[in-house]
Amino acid sequence: MVKKLGIIVGIVALLSIIVGLGWGVNYLFNYAIVRGEKDFLSASEASGSQGSDFSKWAFIKEEPTTLHQTSFDDLKLVATHFKQSQEGTPKLAILSHGYGSDAEHMQDFGELFYEMGYDLLVPDARAHGKSEGEYIGFGWPDRLDYVEWIKMMVDSYPDGVDIMLYGISMGGATVMMTSGEDLPDNVKVIIEDCGYDTVANELSYQLKDMFNLPSFPLVPLTSVYSGIKAGYNFNEASSIDQLKKNTLPMLFIHGDADKFVPFEMLAKNYEATQGPKEKYVVKGAKHGTSFKDDREGYRNVVSQFLDKYMK
Repeated sequence: MVKKLGIIVGIVALLSIIVGLGWGVNYLFNYAIVRGEKDFLSASEASGSQGSDFSKWAFIKEEPTTLHQTSFDDLKLVATHFKQSQEGTPKLAILSHGYGSDAEHMQDFGELFYEMGYDLLVPDARAHGKSEGEYIGFGWPDRLDYVEWIKMMVDSYPDGVDIMLYGISMGGATVMMTSGEDLPDNVKVIIEDCGYDTVANELSYQLKDMFNLPSFPLVPLTSVYSGIKAGYNFNEASSIDQLKKNTLPMLFIHGDADKFVPFEMLAKNYEATQGPKEKYVVKGAKHGTSFKDDREGYRNVVSQFLDKYMK
């Protein structure tokens, strides 16, 4: 009788653990991956910039064009293209916004590059803004979307265009992940600001920081679940692995007081890339605030980097 009771207790305990893990996996997946407003990060914080309707971007002199693409997994994606009159070969900045944000929240960076003479392409990432998608890609499926935006831009400038990629936070990870793909020679440089090294590491960090929970077994199990539901797992979504294939010049920017994407991730990303590289650390800057905290220094570093490599 006692033995049977022990078996029953063990079965009940095992079932409770399984049910609890199932609930935790579903909660983490919905909390992090499923599209929707997030209470732990605002759109402005995610992209480190003020946001407003494109019609209120006062620095823009020409009417923008709305562009569309159908992704490899049949999502309708949207981007906004700003062109300005230029002499010689046009320069184009393709901007990538942060997690839970959208293209219109890239206003400050749009102004930065527009005033340097760049045309702009500002996509809404999948599951953000006007783009379709139920699941946030954290940069991994997005990298293939950006390859297609790049190809579209090359085709739309028949006389040639020199392209730079810029991303912040999740957008920083997106352009780092894009760097490992087969890109046309038109892409000259990449600038990332406070992007994470891998999705698995970032979610593990957030799980500990927000809920004081260890990464195992929730992150590995949620990764498997994400592979089934969203089409990618957290381990393959790696900036580091993609940077190991990159030979383009890259500028890495990070605030040393960043507690959302920990500052320590900068070193891993920086070491991984195989092309010419520079880094700019903003003392005391938190997540996504490097430009706000040091506009002059940020502008000077970015401008000098572009002058060096966008020729």
